[in-house]
Amino acid sequence: MSCGCKTSGDSAHSCGTKSANGCESVNTCGNSYKLSVFDWLSNVQNPASNRCDFVEVRFKNDRKLFYKNVNNIPLHIGSVVTVESSPGHDVGVVSLTGELVKIQMKKKRASEENPLKIYRLANQKDIEVWQEARKKEENVKIEARKISHRLGLEMKITDVEYQGDSSKVTFYYTADNRVDFRMLIKEFAGAFRTKIDMKQIGFRQEAAKVGGIGSCGRELCCSTWLTDFRSVNTNVARYQQLSINPQKLAGQCGKLKCCLNYELDSYLDALSHFPSSSTMIDTEKGRAFCIKIDVFKKKMWFAYVDSSMAWYDFDVDLVKKMISQNKRGEKTLPLEDLKQPEISVKTVDLIQENSVDRFEKKNRGFNKNRNQGNQNQGSRKPRPENNTEKPQDRADKGERTERPERQQRPEKSQKPAQNNNQRPQKPQQQKPQTEKPVAVNNDVEKKPENQQPKKKFKKKFPPKKDNNA
Repeated sequence: MSCGCKTSGDSAHSCGTKSANGCESVNTCGNSYKLSVFDWLSNVQNPASNRCDFVEVRFKNDRKLFYKNVNNIPLHIGSVVTVESSPGHDVGVVSLTGELVKIQMKKKRASEENPLKIYRLANQKDIEVWQEARKKEENVKIEARKISHRLGLEMKITDVEYQGDSSKVTFYYTADNRVDFRMLIKEFAGAFRTKIDMKQIGFRQEAAKVGGIGSCGRELCCSTWLTDFRSVNTNVARYQQLSINPQKLAGQCGKLKCCLNYELDSYLDALSHFPSSSTMIDTEKGRAFCIKIDVFKKKMWFAYVDSSMAWYDFDVDLVKKMISQNKRGEKTLPLEDLKQPEISVKTVDLIQENSVDRFEKKNRGFNKNRNQGNQNQGSRKPRPENNTEKPQDRADKGERTERPERQQRPEKSQKPAQNNNQRPQKPQQQKPQTEKPVAVNNDVEKKPENQQPKKKFKKKFPPKKDNNA
């Protein structure tokens, strides 16, 4: 058996402990389950003499209750404990200890009078019975749904939770209207042979218990950290200039998304500096009304009552001046004259995300500059050396492009012979040059013999084109 954060079945996290005492060395191990509270006072010693005797214990999914440690048992986050219940006892996991428990009790308005008690640390027998009961919950839920469907009840059984000693089963269900489940309880008692408890929950509580992934790509807020559900109406979407589309505004619970309330205060603060959206402006051309408001750009769009197809955007300060001018009984200029020409600003894409060839362009420019630099360097100094080498290499390979130069090479080969008589020191350096042109002449003489069949082939080639045409 591992620590409590593994045995509860709510998380795959395990810190490696093999006892029911929990994680004594790591007091924040239990922060991987739903609606967890980070114990930021775990490493701080309590200066007060009196210590908080209450402990927060969690059960399946998001159900948590507060119990009093009457026997002063050393408890830590992740400790598996046996607690008081009616009837019998229940098994849970300690989720929070210390002074933060008092803050949580005030937040959830839990009374300290007649508290439930912690009996002991769970032994091996308690944990085995608890785990066997947890394994039966999925099959019981499917069977319960079949029974409710057979009775024709308009309800949906969302979750099933067994008590730690298997003496009671709690069925959580959702329904639009009131349900008479007296016959249902009799059927459940006969099928499951235990005490039955029915609890109706809302659709948002159902989403919190089941869990899932929202449209933002993250896990649902109600199943991870959100504990209180505030009312959300369509006015919230109107303040934020959102389209009233139920499919986009609704969450997995079928209600409006709770995240619409997150930025509502900032929008209301920004809209307090705007004129009312129902303002009318009297111009020389006619009356104009507000169509659209942009909170971020601080602009308002107006259009004439007679022709509402043309929209004109103005800053908030200019709109306030126009309203004050109307209050003095003066009409403003037409919207066309008041509109200032927009200055086109050239945007620079520093990241170059829009260009698909952003990597290739850099490489091409780099290669071009590199090739140009090599050509410029070669044109200054090493070009005469390359000119002496290329004809020799090309002559060895037998290329046709070097024919005009080959006719002049015998003259060059004769000059070294004349210089040999005048200067006896240079023939040794120029001997390889005189020998190579001789080899070139031999190649030149051999090439016409090898190229004769090619010339005949070229003469025969044009008639083939004519026949094909």
